[in-house]
Amino acid sequence: MEDVCVGNVLCPGSAYVARSAVLAAGFPVTAAASIANRFCSSGLLAIQNIANQITAGSIDVGVAVGAESMSKNQDGGAPEMSARITAHPIASQNSQPMGQTSENVASQFNINRAQHDAFAAKSFQKAERAQKAGWLDDEIVPVKTQIKDPKTGEVKDIVVDRDDGIRYGTTPESLGKVRAAFPQWTPSATTGGNASQITDGAAALVLMKRSRALELGQPIVAKFCGATVSGLEPRIMGIGPSLAIPKILGKFNLGKDDVDIFEINEAFASMVCWPCFL
Repeated sequence: MEDVCVGNVLCPGSAYVARSAVLAAGFPVTAAASIANRFCSSGLLAIQNIANQITAGSIDVGVAVGAESMSKNQDGGAPEMSARITAHPIASQNSQPMGQTSENVASQFNINRAQHDAFAAKSFQKAERAQKAGWLDDEIVPVKTQIKDPKTGEVKDIVVDRDDGIRYGTTPESLGKVRAAFPQWTPSATTGGNASQITDGAAALVLMKRSRALELGQPIVAKFCGATVSGLEPRIMGIGPSLAIPKILGKFNLGKDDVDIFEINEAFASMVCWPCFL
């Protein structure tokens, strides 16, 4: 393994953490490490960076990682910016918290609270079904770690072997009882039930040149075909996939009906309740 790229959003010392984690995991000192940040798509950017290095011939094998510890690194929002930025009609939008951008999408595209909760409930139900059926078992590596009880301060050793963010028995009705997370912004449709929770987690993907995989006798389970990015007004950043997806499909002369499964970021239900995605 020649390089590890870690996508991370909130950790200010992520370059130190990434390199340290690579060495602690047992990789040789010859394995390099780098970090990438594109907010919620940081893990995808890590994949793109490793794939680009392989395509360019810089490396043959790499690991792309997405990792975050929101319990240790709270989102403090945008830093203080210059008057030239805050006075700019578009650039100033970057000072808006993520929750506000969710409400902006809901307001601009008339997505009500009931639609948010209905989508979120369906998402939880699918995840519950998959977990109970064991569909996710072979994708999760058990990890030994420690947790601290926030009430007693007791630290204990645990093994994490499943996603504990899945809320069993979730229904639109139960989500409808959750208070609005951002009552200061209209339509106040985003809640702790229809948005992603504060969570710690990581995922990793090994990429390598096909000839190298065959040489090493490694199973080839997927092929990286391409990636692209697209920007839009920061105030409605959540609907970015609606621009990026057609762009990447166009590069391969594909239509959306040629794709069996789309996986859209579900940080906020408003992002995927937009009519373009339904």
